Amino acid sequence: MNRVGWQGRGESTWLGFFLHGVLADWAPLCEARGDAERAERYRREAARLAGMLERTWDGEWYRRGYYDDGTPLGSAQNEECRIDSIAQSWAVLSGAVPERFADRAMDAVRAQLVRRGHRLLALLTPAFDRSAQEPGYIKGYPPGLRENGGQYTHAAVWTVMAMAQLGYGEEAVELFHMLNPANHTRTMADVERYKAEPYILAGDVLADSTHAGRAGWTWYTGSAGWMYRAGLESILGLQRRGASLEIDPCIPAAWPAYKVTWRFGTTRYVIDVVNPERRSRGVAQALLDGRSVDPREIPISDDGRRHELKVVLGERAAAVPQAR
Repeated sequence: MNRVGWQGRGESTWLGFFLHGVLADWAPLCEARGDAERAERYRREAARLAGMLERTWDGEWYRRGYYDDGTPLGSAQNEECRIDSIAQSWAVLSGAVPERFADRAMDAVRAQLVRRGHRLLALLTPAFDRSAQEPGYIKGYPPGLRENGGQYTHAAVWTVMAMAQLGYGEEAVELFHMLNPANHTRTMADVERYKAEPYILAGDVLADSTHAGRAGWTWYTGSAGWMYRAGLESILGLQRRGASLEIDPCIPAAWPAYKVTWRFGTTRYVIDVVNPERRSRGVAQALLDGRSVDPREIPISDDGRRHELKVVLGERAAAVPQAR
């Protein structure tokens, strides 16, 4: 979209959400290093940015941005590119907007961009083709190809992460499986349609009516790294923060349990997560080598040993003192 703001006045809503997330993440890092002034400035700028971003609400979802002359992009008033998934996903992931609006934005993604019949998540709709909009070289792609209305997998993974962050465990896992290339090559008919390797994530999947479900480029996409994070962090809930680990899953309520063996340097943590109440999220208890610990701050150390961590899903418990 290189011509949306080529005169220097255009704006990107999704990049605004992304910047908000960066500022919020960096503020505590600055504070931990004694730079309180910078941390406060980042928080102040994040709050200001959140106020501006809320104004991009279009009635049922967030706009994608604005051209140099102020014309909206990704709005219900546009003939093409009425909605873009990235602005909706990052409205959730950034934490910049009220949850009720984040939920409605993802409802719009469900209704307009999730294509279960072809097992893909479109980036935007309708594709750029004949309207007066001139967003840039994206319009050079045929409708439904790559960024121009196809599945751009990088953005599709962010949709999975946003669903998990909102607590929709069944849907997050369903969409994760939709992106999994192995599930696009289970039959000869699938292979003929997908036409790519079953063991590497495709950077894009076509969505036009003639070639819907066909994979685009493989072996080069950064979306593979995001897919790994979506599975490990957003769904299974393993999130390391320095010298501690948090377990905060978002899974289908039907899952009774799962196990992860996590290597930390020369140390192995065998993590058993059990779900006796059949919940999608919420951690009631965590036991590290039989001792109760705060599931939001589980102490870890590279001591070369094997540690057993048991996590029980249920009503979220109050913080407990760390084991010494």
